[in-house]
Amino acid sequence: MRIVLLGAPGSGKGTQSQRLVERIGIPQISTGDLLRAAVAGRTELGLKAKEAMDAGRLVDDSLVLGMFRERLGEPDTRRGFILDGFPRNLAQAHALARLLETLKRPLDAVVQLDVDYAELVRRISGRRTCADCGRVFNLLTSPAAAQNGPCPKTGAPHRLMQRPDDNEATVAERLRVYDEKTRPLVDFYRARGLLRVINAEGAVNEVTRRLAQAIGAPLRAPPVRPKPTLKRVAGKRAVARKHPVTTARGKSAAARTTLRAPAKKSAVRRKGAKARAKRR
Repeated sequence: MRIVLLGAPGSGKGTQSQRLVERIGIPQISTGDLLRAAVAGRTELGLKAKEAMDAGRLVDDSLVLGMFRERLGEPDTRRGFILDGFPRNLAQAHALARLLETLKRPLDAVVQLDVDYAELVRRISGRRTCADCGRVFNLLTSPAAAQNGPCPKTGAPHRLMQRPDDNEATVAERLRVYDEKTRPLVDFYRARGLLRVINAEGAVNEVTRRLAQAIGAPLRAPPVRPKPTLKRVAGKRAVARKHPVTTARGKSAAARTTLRAPAKKSAVRRKGAKARAKRR
């Protein structure tokens, strides 16, 4: 499945892309990730992009499309991909269509995440990005456990930072630019029969369900971390494999388990000793 997610800043494109990656198993491809990888890898395209960024210029669409072409040649994109943050204007949309036609990998759907602008302002002010892996969180909707890590790149807790333009003072201008440059893509993809529009307000799980329904994709359950289990250890009935939960009495569940087991065994031994004494 090959899809594009459209939506104003703060509409949840990054969050929903990550959830689709987990549940459908196709990669997310974003312009920012491509640029960072190309620059870090010092590829030919990456060096040209770095030169433009260092000079304060926008990276040419031709360079970005070249990076997309290279990325789509990797094995993990064979089953499909999710484009997040590209295209941003009509010129990029036409260029992307030509590239995918050349590769014989046309889009299956384009989903517009529709959110009221007042809600967008609220969301953007609460958005944070990990400085190491680039994952996006929202202080209003992301669970605290997810925000605190571990970061897949460093293994340490996520280092959350607020982007300079993720504040109310700049939101109005960003939404104006979106209306001018990106919203025309809605009509572009509607004319090609690819557009799906969903309400992207509400609980994150519900938005994911609407998105999956819009693209006709069955959702598999996200990876579940194993819960602590008990296992037998020589000389003890059971101990906790994971971190024990400390109770109000100050002892963990695992500690109580290991303390009870010897006591029960000693009682059995005492009964056996009494029986042997009577037989004598």
